[in-house]
Amino acid sequence: MNRRPLIIANWKMHFDFVEAIHLVQQIGVLLRSKSHDNVDIVVAPPFVDIRSVASVIEADRLPLAVGAQHVNALESGAYTGEVSASMLRRLMVKFVLVGHSERRTLFSMTGDIVAETAAACLRHGITPVVCVGENSDEREGGTHREFVEQQLTETLRFLEGLAGSIVVAYEPLWAIGTGKVASTGEVDEMSKLIRATLAQHQRGESHILYGGSVKTDNAAELITIADIDGFLIGGASLKAESFVEIVSQSSDCYGKKR
Repeated sequence: MNRRPLIIANWKMHFDFVEAIHLVQQIGVLLRSKSHDNVDIVVAPPFVDIRSVASVIEADRLPLAVGAQHVNALESGAYTGEVSASMLRRLMVKFVLVGHSERRTLFSMTGDIVAETAAACLRHGITPVVCVGENSDEREGGTHREFVEQQLTETLRFLEGLAGSIVVAYEPLWAIGTGKVASTGEVDEMSKLIRATLAQHQRGESHILYGGSVKTDNAAELITIADIDGFLIGGASLKAESFVEIVSQSSDCYGKKR
């Protein structure tokens, strides 16, 4: 395994800038006494918190990178409320979640928009974290493999010829915020499918993350899956203790694999 685990905290629509500063400082303090040398760590706060969080990370020299939860594929113009990749780049943002299930389902983000957004990130030197995953109907109907492969393929085709790394986050919708967790067998099956699809488009070494009710009591088992290179964490990232514990478990497991 040559890919260092990547752990991303998705804070979603939580925390004002004062609360965000407090949380990132707590994470920094806890990391001093916890294993983390074998992983890369990203925090993705709401837009209004990004500058404050980036400033704390820089001032305290914390081993964290800054991510964003969304971006518009367009460069500029009369698009009230939107943010472009060039704006995020100036804020030291290194990663952007693209096509998170909540963006797809709640805000009608289509596959075409996901692909265009990922391309915009690459053009500005930002790593897109392309989110894919099936809902309960597709899982129970047995079409989950075809559905996820199609989701990923339509983005990868659009990115052909563009340089830069991408990350894929597999997040089964039926396991997000529900307390349900895909079994190791289910995650292994889907991560192998995603790895094969990436390889077909010359991106076989991309990171694959798992997201879906990742907690301190299942992270160590999930990180042992061969094709899983880390986590996209929602609820468990809202508390410094649980987030850092998952980081530590992942770092320890990776250290044993090397």
